[in-house]
Amino acid sequence: MLKIFRVVMTLIGFMVVSLLGTLLCLLRPFNPDNTRLCGRMFSFMGLKILGMRVSVEGKHHLENLSPCVVIANHQDNLDLFVHGGLVPRRTVSVGKKSLKYLPIFGQVYWLAGNIMIDRSKSQQSIDAMNAVTAAIRQHDTSIWVFPEGTRSRGRGLLPFKKGAFYMAMQAQVPILPICASNYLKDLDLNRWQAGKVSVRVLEPIPTTGLTLSDLPELIRSTHDRMAQEIKELDQDMMPDKTS
Repeated sequence: MLKIFRVVMTLIGFMVVSLLGTLLCLLRPFNPDNTRLCGRMFSFMGLKILGMRVSVEGKHHLENLSPCVVIANHQDNLDLFVHGGLVPRRTVSVGKKSLKYLPIFGQVYWLAGNIMIDRSKSQQSIDAMNAVTAAIRQHDTSIWVFPEGTRSRGRGLLPFKKGAFYMAMQAQVPILPICASNYLKDLDLNRWQAGKVSVRVLEPIPTTGLTLSDLPELIRSTHDRMAQEIKELDQDMMPDKTS
């Protein structure tokens, strides 16, 4: 019963925050800091209603952040609430073009200045990535990307696509990895305290001087590092499973 109540209230809260976010974005359309403010509103609403608690390590890496490419593991739509409160200043995300067709949320996502890519058309994707690179270099803007390209839904860290790493190398800016524990398997919305998530912000990975020949190794080493960090976060959460 509690789960049904929470789902309904989350949907209502989602629509309310989307409307508020749209009003905010209409006052300053495409401002690169809109995503941070909207992310915090979604996160506060979602975590409170769902009874989820998020603890964050390494949050100092998000302070006074220079332009970079932020990457995080993507588990579920609930990542909007888990990661929403961590979006750094002047950071926009890269998402699927189909997001714009979602009622209300699609409009606030677009007005917030986020970048939509049609992955089915390679040339448009390349053009969009080049535009992202220019935004990083010229407009003091960071980019948030889920490098797996899709939700893992409990399958562990999926292989990374090249886009985020290519953009970081082209712009010669660091990559900032953010890792979240695998929270879906222990999430129970029928409990008052539905679940806990442990998030760790890692040190930025420099890309200065790297070329396309370094791309495969950069992807591999970053994936291995994040997979190891997520494994450690899961192990740290184990005592909570028996409490």
